[in-house]
Amino acid sequence: MKNTIYAALEQGYTAPIRDALWGHIYLTPEMEDLTKSRAFLRLHRIFQLGPAYYVYPGATHTRAAHAIGVYYLARRLLRNFAEQGAAAWISPTGIRSFLTAALLHDLGHFPYTHSLKELPLENHEALTGAIIRTEPLRTLVAGAGADPDMTGAIIDTALPADCNKELLFYRKLLSGVLDPDKLDYLNRDARYCGVPYGAQDVDFILSRLHPHLERGIDIDSRAIPSVESILFSKYLMYRTVYWHPAVRSATAMIKKVLLGGLENGSILQEELYNLDDHNLFTLMRDRKSPLFSLSDKVREGRLYTTIAEFPYDEALPPDILDITHRSGYEEALAAEFSQAFGIRILPEEVIIDIPEPISFETGLYVTDEACYFEQSSGVFKAEIVKSFIKSLHTIRIFIDPVHKNRYNPKTAASKVRDIVYSPQK
Repeated sequence: MKNTIYAALEQGYTAPIRDALWGHIYLTPEMEDLTKSRAFLRLHRIFQLGPAYYVYPGATHTRAAHAIGVYYLARRLLRNFAEQGAAAWISPTGIRSFLTAALLHDLGHFPYTHSLKELPLENHEALTGAIIRTEPLRTLVAGAGADPDMTGAIIDTALPADCNKELLFYRKLLSGVLDPDKLDYLNRDARYCGVPYGAQDVDFILSRLHPHLERGIDIDSRAIPSVESILFSKYLMYRTVYWHPAVRSATAMIKKVLLGGLENGSILQEELYNLDDHNLFTLMRDRKSPLFSLSDKVREGRLYTTIAEFPYDEALPPDILDITHRSGYEEALAAEFSQAFGIRILPEEVIIDIPEPISFETGLYVTDEACYFEQSSGVFKAEIVKSFIKSLHTIRIFIDPVHKNRYNPKTAASKVRDIVYSPQK
């Protein structure tokens, strides 16, 4: 390893942080300063899994802990790659830029897990890039030996790369099949939820990864079972944790509140940036309208219950897939339920929840088989991955639980399906 590359990866890492998952993690004092910035401290006040603690009480770990874990794995990955030849194209400034990108990659993340992800807001990667490239983070990032513009561009892929191959290499390391982000969150989320599904053999995985300037990460065939484990673990974590019906209900309720607030002007887009979990609920509590009472119900654990569910299919009207066009369908359902129950059901008492698109990345090149993962000797072919996605995509209709005993879900399903699958005026 070149001396300057060695110094960038090994020297000056004297500030320890004790992590429940990975043990001692060492930063440079300048990187430690980044974790004391106002922007980073906000991440300590955002639960990584939002309302998952209603189902898994231990799931109160934070985005800050996750970010530090991603940094730790990113450093391990880069040290390994530098020994395998990546030292030929990585630079000391690039190394520090990549490590600070890993540490700061969630600075712009919204509170309450992904409740705000589908709303008409700027994406959190763009917000993160902007925070890093402006003061006071810009000076702090530069003080850590990184280039703030490069650090921001590693995270926000919409920023120009100017054919910088080193920058493009780091982008592929930070986001992919075997990226540090995924390796941390699967292990961390499983640990705190108390489930076995996400646990991965990180030591073995890192030993079987190989750097490639254009592709980022390659594997050899001995890593195929590890990739399969990650894919199946991700599927199981979505099925049992991330998209658990109670978690979907809570996030759908918050999305309905915030979308309604944005549409009627009682909430401005700018108010939803740089919030943590607590002040998100404070913002909603201070607004006066019946719709905002849903946030109180979520905070008190009075979640909407499932009245009907059915698999997603391609026959859905295109407009219902856009959350900003879904209210017409919910009004039609409320009218149907009002007639069936013999009492008035308000539109805010009914929610259609359609999971957002999800991907199972498999674009790894298997060096000793000279093919990509889907064509390799592994069993996870494209059709199997598609079947994962199909089984996860369940459309649910949530309703205020005060009405749950008024309607038979079995008889509700056909009428609900007719409304959901019929274009609304």
